[in-house]
Amino acid sequence: MNVLVVNAGSSSLKLRVLGEEDAVLADTTIERWSGGDETGPLEDFLRDTPSVGAVGHRVVHGGPEFTTATTIDDEVRARIEALTGLAPLHQPRALAGIDAARRLLPGLPQIACFDTAFHTTMPAAATTYAVPAAWRRKWDLRRYGFHGLSHAYASRRAAELAGKHGARVVSCHLGSGASLAAVADGRSVDTTMGFTPLAGLVMATRSGDVDPGLLVWLQRAGLTLDELEDGLEHRSGLAGLSEVGGDLRDVRKAAEDGDEHAILALQVYVHRLRQGIAAMAASMGGIDVLVFTGGVGEHDAALRADTIAGLAFLGIGPSSPDVAVLVVEAREDVEIAGQCRALLNETG
Repeated sequence: MNVLVVNAGSSSLKLRVLGEEDAVLADTTIERWSGGDETGPLEDFLRDTPSVGAVGHRVVHGGPEFTTATTIDDEVRARIEALTGLAPLHQPRALAGIDAARRLLPGLPQIACFDTAFHTTMPAAATTYAVPAAWRRKWDLRRYGFHGLSHAYASRRAAELAGKHGARVVSCHLGSGASLAAVADGRSVDTTMGFTPLAGLVMATRSGDVDPGLLVWLQRAGLTLDELEDGLEHRSGLAGLSEVGGDLRDVRKAAEDGDEHAILALQVYVHRLRQGIAAMAASMGGIDVLVFTGGVGEHDAALRADTIAGLAFLGIGPSSPDVAVLVVEAREDVEIAGQCRALLNETG
């Protein structure tokens, strides 16, 4: 069965039709998509593509209730929309893609596949925040984790390529957003992102982990909530460190030209990445496979080499046979299509 995969990002719309053995039958990316009621790009794409039997949608946040791929009806759509506060940048875009596909392909199964679902196997020790119990109960405060569709595919594919059944895999999804996952025998047991996608590693414009006391101090110093949110989401990370922007290619070029801010940005990025990989390995009691995926992870060989250079104590290195180090192309679309087919086979 051919599956149309709809991946609505914060500003773009990626569309892909996958056929037998996940062959790509049609593919396009609309770099600037307004969302809302706009169906034109999807309509244009469908005009010249093979027929499809189902539509799979990437949805960033499934909250505590969506732990597996779910067929979308009006009730499910409403429940996804109710989670917008947990992912205000991404959830509305996913809903726009869902609405557009439901209008244009009303007779087909529409299936939501959630980035958070992969991490629902994490133990309570990894998901529970040490904050007042009343807060946790009232607002469902917990570590959700993100990039689950990417981590699921990359960890599974890396274990296959390494020939290590039941492997302990540290998956590094490195792009504009970045996170790590500890995956033991195909199950997520830890990850670096938390209640929101702001936590964990240094990213292009997001801060990653910051002392919460620092944030309280900044508010008392006069920053408004809006200023704090904007700074942490859009003006931190590599952009805040380097002052040349959040694109790692630009940061690396500036560093090569001797820019001290850019040099520090790379050092901080790699330091936090090594630290995170070691933490993920500790959550599994060791590591068998280290896999890099995502735009940065796949294409920046210097970053991979710098990262590995500090991990020899884990048995990771070019001369070590103990840990396989691999690069896997990010294929969230394959994971989404697979989840759609599995769900439809279960439900008949």
